[in-house]
Amino acid sequence: MNHFIAYNMPKIELHCHLDGSMSVSLTKRLLKELGEEYTTEQLSQMLTAPQDCSSLSEYLEKFDLPLRCLQTKEGLCAAAEDLAMEAAKEHVTYIEVRFAPSFSTSQRLSVREVIESVEEGLAKAREKTGILTGIIVCTMRNLDADTNLAMLKEAREFLGNGVVACDLAGDEKAYPTADFAEIFATAKRYEMPFTIHSGECGSVENIRTAVELGARRIGHGIAMRGNEELKKLCAEKKVGVELCPTSNLQTKALTDFNAYPFTEFYEAGIPLSINTDNRTVSGTTCTDEYMRLVDAGMLKEDMCEKIYMASIASSFASDDVRQQMWEKWMSLFQI
Repeated sequence: MNHFIAYNMPKIELHCHLDGSMSVSLTKRLLKELGEEYTTEQLSQMLTAPQDCSSLSEYLEKFDLPLRCLQTKEGLCAAAEDLAMEAAKEHVTYIEVRFAPSFSTSQRLSVREVIESVEEGLAKAREKTGILTGIIVCTMRNLDADTNLAMLKEAREFLGNGVVACDLAGDEKAYPTADFAEIFATAKRYEMPFTIHSGECGSVENIRTAVELGARRIGHGIAMRGNEELKKLCAEKKVGVELCPTSNLQTKALTDFNAYPFTEFYEAGIPLSINTDNRTVSGTTCTDEYMRLVDAGMLKEDMCEKIYMASIASSFASDDVRQQMWEKWMSLFQI
């Protein structure tokens, strides 16, 4: 499999954070409007985590600056459009963009206005490029239950109109998944499907808890390596795992890429997707992530269709959008 094929083949991205994927150029423009001026070089260093990042906690520090740009309707709309446009350039046919609406309310925007603004930006990109999109709203581990539940109550009004699911994100090591059972019981009552960041910080128990709570997907899931029981459970329940290779190395989910569990999970029959996590913070693209796996001898050309179809199946998209994703594969890739 060569770089040309990896670049031009259709891709699906299911794990991509809005605030971690704001381009340097857009961030520079939005900060200038706020009266803060930085050079491109300065911003590149401030927004992108080093490859030798020491932990998830250090990695998450890179989100502070872009969040300052996501406090207005204009900033949110521009960031969403910019992200989807960049994804479309590398033939991403469908992207689920996730973010925490509660983190964009410091200047009195309501959760409703925040979500509307992001959907407006995604709609502009859809019209210009044909990319298909969905929104995943994130509850946050470091926020109190009332704030998270209030956000979900507002977000459920957008189900089927932009929002496709919810998530739990943040410092997994400091806030175990089991502490958030109420969040996902509420999501179930709202008939809102969910994914949960789990297994990024070495906790197998967080993955097990996420599956027990009813997560249809697991964000990262690296701690499941070598756990035959849990891999079998995810395969049987068709719980998708959102792999983010570069990010997983940066956050120290593992330290040796030769031990990356892509092949292990694939052979276990777990539905897999290949994702960037944070395009700017990790300094990557979907194509880069595919090629990282190719160069490591893990991803072969004949596996790509299965990955694409597994991504369709584990996406939170409607049946109509899934059909469009399938048609895009057929029209863009098959001869």
